[in-house]
Amino acid sequence: MITIIQRVSSANVTVNNQQIGAIDTGILALLAVEKADTEKEARRLLERILNYRIFADSDDRMNLSLRDINGGLLLVPQFTLAADTQKGNRPSFISAAPPEYGKELFNYLQQLAKQTYANVQFGQFGADMQVTLVNNGPVTFTLRTL
Repeated sequence: MITIIQRVSSANVTVNNQQIGAIDTGILALLAVEKADTEKEARRLLERILNYRIFADSDDRMNLSLRDINGGLLLVPQFTLAADTQKGNRPSFISAAPPEYGKELFNYLQQLAKQTYANVQFGQFGADMQVTLVNNGPVTFTLRTL
């Protein structure tokens, strides 16, 4: 799995002009499922997101995790992250999981996140979403599980 995590002051996602998820201070995570991904990678990715130390401590160093600050988590599926962009002028999605499998694994991640962390919101798999965010820093990282 691939994810882009962004430290945000706020973020929200809308579908058909209806807000379906919103957080204040926390992490917006855009994520893609690749063909070789399993529930093991989903569990590992969630743990990394929740424990990745990207929030400032009292000395203004990135030493605190999302769990430490009890911030919000907004998980948004974004299959385009799995694109191969190394050649040509058009992305290839050969490594992306088929839509049915991507949805299945995203649904698994949703259930796991709900069981693991109280302050979590979600985007909608396969929907035309509008994502709004205020990136704090800006602080942005790419995480991979394989």
